[in-house]
Amino acid sequence: MVLAAGIGQRMRPITDSLPKPLVRIGGKAMLDHALDRLSEAGITEAVVNVHHLAEQIEAHLAGRTHPRIVISDERDALLETGGGVKKALPLLGSAPFFHVNSDSLWSEAGISNVAAMAEAWMPAEMDMLMLLARREDSVGFDGAGDFFQDADGRLTRRGQAPTAPVVYAGVIIMKPEIFADTPEGSFSLNLLFDRLIARKRLFGHVLQGQWLHVGTPEAIAPAEAAFAAAQSFHG
Repeated sequence: MVLAAGIGQRMRPITDSLPKPLVRIGGKAMLDHALDRLSEAGITEAVVNVHHLAEQIEAHLAGRTHPRIVISDERDALLETGGGVKKALPLLGSAPFFHVNSDSLWSEAGISNVAAMAEAWMPAEMDMLMLLARREDSVGFDGAGDFFQDADGRLTRRGQAPTAPVVYAGVIIMKPEIFADTPEGSFSLNLLFDRLIARKRLFGHVLQGQWLHVGTPEAIAPAEAAFAAAQSFHG
């Protein structure tokens, strides 16, 4: 599932007339970067949710066949990261699936990070496997970090620590059954992160390459520069 419904508040005024997933980096819409990464890893179908300026996203995706696109329509109400997935579960089926932020951009270091996540997935131990970026391998991110990781890959939150070494990079493998006993309507995936941390079922996979965080208009130029410098960043 690729999340493309958000309003993109921090990217205004650009997103007043253009949905954030269609902002172009390196000559390609961020949404297409995300879908191309999935296609390269062998994903054949992607559910894309829409809300803000939905018609533009639907028109942009109309001719796309790899992966094949299924639209989850959230025009009636913005459902956040968790609620959007829960609404789309009937389209996603009963098997574990990838969950991808449409503005998640990274360079590859000779391997497909999506394929590497699939290889690292161990459903007996994991309910979620999250793609993580090292703070020092990130462009456009100046936050304190999100998680600590133990020797087995399990995650805990930064909490009161001044910094944490890794950042959520916008891709997760998750099981649909974790959405049992979640709220109706809008809610954040943070609810599930906390539940799974308590159960020791949230794991991380560290990105091989450079993560490009494009959260504001000011972040576009550094991301473009990093894109140009990373010869292996090919979509």
